[in-house]
Amino acid sequence: MDVKDSNGNPLSDGDSVQVIKDLKVKGASMTLKRGKTFKKIKLTNKSGEVECREGKSTLVLKTCFLKKV
Repeated sequence: MDVKDSNGNPLSDGDSVQVIKDLKVKGASMTLKRGKTFKKIKLTNKSGEVECREGKSTLVLKTCFLKKV
């Protein structure tokens, strides 16, 4: 599967990504601010989504809001 970030760079397991705009998290009262970096992402079965850890919770983020660091 070919997974790319918002700039067209290919993503793979273990990469670090950065959020490019403020995102509200569904089901939680938190907001991911622009510039937040996530390390060691995991690819999912869907080409437009990746999993990452924020504290003890796992978030699924769309790749159109991420850029590779």
